[in-house]
Amino acid sequence: MIWLPVLGLLVGVAVGFVSNVQIPLAYSSYLSIAILAALDTVFGGIRASLEKAFDDAVFLSGFFFNTLVAALLAYIGVQLGVDLYLAAVVAFGVRLFQNIAVIRRIAWGKVGKRRGSQAGVKQM
Repeated sequence: MIWLPVLGLLVGVAVGFVSNVQIPLAYSSYLSIAILAALDTVFGGIRASLEKAFDDAVFLSGFFFNTLVAALLAYIGVQLGVDLYLAAVVAFGVRLFQNIAVIRRIAWGKVGKRRGSQAGVKQM
């Protein structure tokens, strides 16, 4: 099931590169924080899948809720004249890098186990 979030990410990036949609500058902060929230959720889904704890409902609700809350936080910050979006950038950025670190450790552990099992076979 790990392929589903990765496939969605790749399709979204491909559609973004192929389409000629222009985002107005006024909405760029909202879009950037929404993308960061979405990436955080995608990498969280990959991590959960590798840890055998993936739940479709949690993934989908987290994806839309986190993206909406992040964009809303950016909007409120603009209305107040305060850069509230920075709080979301820090929070989602930290979680994104934590998820990537855990994914790397899990993947590296699987590679190490394969190398160890192959080394045992070669010694016989």
